[in-house]
Amino acid sequence: MSIGVGTTLAFLFSKLPLKPIRTVCEAADKIADGDYNVRINLKGPAEFIQLAESFNHMAEELGSVEMLRSDFVNNFSHEFKTPIVSVRGFAKMLKRDDLTDEERNEYLDTIITESERLAELSTNILNLTKIEQQTILTDKKQFNVSEQIRLVIAMLSGKFDFDCGEIYLTGNEEMLKQVWINLLDNAIKFSPISGTITIKLHRTIKSVIITVSNEGNALTEESARHIFDKFYQADKSHAASGYSLGLAIAKQIIELHGGTITAKGIEDSKIVFHIEIPSIA
Repeated sequence: MSIGVGTTLAFLFSKLPLKPIRTVCEAADKIADGDYNVRINLKGPAEFIQLAESFNHMAEELGSVEMLRSDFVNNFSHEFKTPIVSVRGFAKMLKRDDLTDEERNEYLDTIITESERLAELSTNILNLTKIEQQTILTDKKQFNVSEQIRLVIAMLSGKFDFDCGEIYLTGNEEMLKQVWINLLDNAIKFSPISGTITIKLHRTIKSVIITVSNEGNALTEESARHIFDKFYQADKSHAASGYSLGLAIAKQIIELHGGTITAKGIEDSKIVFHIEIPSIA
């Protein structure tokens, strides 16, 4: 009798620790099949509860990554398809014999513009891929970043407010020049025609801090979180131009220099980018 009871109790107790493991395994299988909404609720020791919380956090993060991947594919397809369809459509129209010289030139200009857009997009993708694969910062030298920003301002057509003394930092001069071009071009794109883009630059003991602010559409918390994602568009209908790859490239370059870049909205009408780069990258 006692032997039978002991055997039964031993069997039951041996099964108890395996139940949470089976629960986790079953949930992991569901995630492997693409179900990122699965969650587990384990009872018992603190370790089981912590395991459940960690597993659920992992599932949530994987779901977010999958959503971003899906958005990236959709936006990538849209960014390429739109100019291709435009070029094809206007090329077909050019075959008509009843076009005026004005119409023909207009269609040719559109084809040229869309072709340049495709070429720029392809170049940005190659640049971003190259930067993402780069782990070591090369061609570092000390240079005048104030003068570099002034030269970039002279290249672009916009209303800028920038008055700063001479500040130097050590880094890859060409890569950082691309950062300022991308940031300021983006600020111009999302500013009203009469809006002013304000650039501030100062140095602390260990770093150089740059802020770029422009008046424009309000930046929501969600947009601020994803504004540096590849092909991110706050307008899901694609009715307006997206942030495309410029900010994603800028973020990769800043981080390669050991720095940080963030964006936030102020007073519902101003977007501020805050960049901090170590004086010696």
